Amino acid sequence: MTTKRSIRLTTLIALPAALTLAIAAPALAHEGNNSDSPARHGRNYQADLRQLNDSGASGTAQLSLQGRQLTVKIDSQGLVPGQPHAQHIHGSTDGHNHHCPDKSADSNGDGVVTTTEGLPAYGNINISLTTNGDTSKASGLVVDRMPVADNNGDLSYSRTITVSQEVADHLTDLHIVQHGIDPNGNQTYDFSKGRSDLDPKLPQEATAPADCGMINHSH
Repeated sequence: MTTKRSIRLTTLIALPAALTLAIAAPALAHEGNNSDSPARHGRNYQADLRQLNDSGASGTAQLSLQGRQLTVKIDSQGLVPGQPHAQHIHGSTDGHNHHCPDKSADSNGDGVVTTTEGLPAYGNINISLTTNGDTSKASGLVVDRMPVADNNGDLSYSRTITVSQEVADHLTDLHIVQHGIDPNGNQTYDFSKGRSDLDPKLPQEATAPADCGMINHSH
């Protein structure tokens, strides 16, 4: 079992540099601070993660913003056990009305809302929620720095990162998406749903969205 999992993770980690959702602008840009922003006073936020693609995944993200220091804590369940799950803050800071997709985003009717099919709804990556190192869009699918679900499919994540002033000012326009599904229930990523729309060498299961939640003020 250990050998099989090692092979799976080795395959996923060997991602080409191009497999970063075709985006490379850093999330840490715009170092200036807007002293008029209410974010500098400290705000708390929450996102309730709800399943996509009938994944069975769910969770809660707690976010705390102090100036441009954003602490993100995620606890989720029902993910693919022992597998890495790419996760991001998606959406726009320039007024576009992005949101979590529904089943109608499955434009080809194959039963899976792929990353590409969901992109018009949830928008591009603002921040890659990696475990260490870079958090820019360029790290969107660097799976060796993404959190791994435990043997029960539970995932806990906590990290404090520096965000742009635009993100700090428009956090409630954004949302969190976790990726990685298991439609056939065999507790691994395979090609039962075809090849990934991001890279044909990868299974669709590894990159399809599993859950999504809008970021709202916490009361």
